[in-house]
Amino acid sequence: MNPLSRMWPGPAFTVTFDGRPIEARPGWTVAAALWAAGIVSWRTTRFEGRPRGVLCGIGVCFDCLVTVNDRPNQRACLVPVRPGDVIRTQEGTGHAG
Repeated sequence: MNPLSRMWPGPAFTVTFDGRPIEARPGWTVAAALWAAGIVSWRTTRFEGRPRGVLCGIGVCFDCLVTVNDRPNQRACLVPVRPGDVIRTQEGTGHAG
């Protein structure tokens, strides 16, 4: 194994996804933390409730929308994950009602 692949920019920390603790690392996006935890879908479409996750990975397509710390419509592929973040599956538009 390449020794560089075991290097991290800092210690791991915990965030929660739908109430479940997951490990994250400094410099990761929300999407990277979710992927590393084996979670590949965290949004449902507005009308048909179909699962979505990362598609483009660069913030263009909006398929990876997630709710972070009660803020809906956050692009998981762009938002840096921070210690203690509360991440939730986004249903439809992310707004109640």
